[in-house]
Amino acid sequence: MPRRTVGPHSAPGACRTRGQGLCAECASRGASNSLTVRKRRLVGVAVLAALLVLVAIASIGVGALSISIGEVWHGVFTPSGTPSDELVQTLRIPRTVVALIVGVALGVAGALIQGHTRNPLADTGLLGLNAGAAFLVVIAIYAFGLTIPSQYVWFALAGSLIAGAVVFGIASVGSAAATPMTLALAGAAVTLCLQAMTSAVVVSDIRTLDSYRFWVIGSVAGRGLDIFWQVLPFIVVGLILAAANTPALNVLNLGEDVARGLGTNVALNRSVGLLAVTLLAGGATAAAGPVAFVGLVVPHVARAITGPDYRWLVPYAGLLGGLFLLTADVVGRIVVRPAELDVGIVLALAGAPFFIALVRKRRLVAL
Repeated sequence: MPRRTVGPHSAPGACRTRGQGLCAECASRGASNSLTVRKRRLVGVAVLAALLVLVAIASIGVGALSISIGEVWHGVFTPSGTPSDELVQTLRIPRTVVALIVGVALGVAGALIQGHTRNPLADTGLLGLNAGAAFLVVIAIYAFGLTIPSQYVWFALAGSLIAGAVVFGIASVGSAAATPMTLALAGAAVTLCLQAMTSAVVVSDIRTLDSYRFWVIGSVAGRGLDIFWQVLPFIVVGLILAAANTPALNVLNLGEDVARGLGTNVALNRSVGLLAVTLLAGGATAAAGPVAFVGLVVPHVARAITGPDYRWLVPYAGLLGGLFLLTADVVGRIVVRPAELDVGIVLALAGAPFFIALVRKRRLVAL
């Protein structure tokens, strides 16, 4: 009986043309699969963008006073000074764009910080950014009597930037570059120190406490376009740096030794990534306060859709972050109408169960 010839593709994914690279059939199949994955990811981006538009329309129309879609269209594109037009132009549109840019910034910052620290439970608070912003906001209220978000937005931004620089400086002492472990330890130490100083100021002055407690919850209510334009340059620069950092982040996640062997400048790329995180998280915190869970939850959702490729994970995290925060803001206006819940409270209620599930799933512990 003649022996049956075993072809090069007798097993799925097996190519037996060893030593000669992939055969034509395997190469064609791989290219086809790669094209299919790319198309699927592009479709996902389009779907998320469409959902963002729908939620933005809902954000403009929903509130203590509901506005129809026709009135939303009229107020956005052809305002003529009617009460609904004034509501759309002065309150709803500024609130929506602030929520959108804050969500995008926190989503991207969360993806970057989890990648650079190799910590699936990391968020933007890990580097002391929120604590730094909170401390200088308290100083602005206590020492200078600034009680309106638009007045102390620069203090919040400066606090985040200074805290990020201090953490990175401490983590880099005694070594050629900051490592995930030293960043986490330095961030925890700086955060605890700043929180203690913030508490010392807050408990000593009731006026400061009254103003600070509204900011620290996290909210986009009452935020105007003035705040949007103040933080926009920092967030745009952060997004550009994040986009430039994603290819190197893919290599860094193979391990620092492998990355160096492939010619990657580990110190430079980690510095660029952390600078992007600082600008994004600092701008978002300055605009809306320390909004929790977006930077923690959204990257894991994006990773489940795109896989570990940061060239796709980061854009998905930005779109999902904007969608997540905008949706939470709309829900907060509906559940207790005619009053509303701040977006920070809604996100905490929604994010806490996910956080618990995240801790319990061992397969998500390592990146």
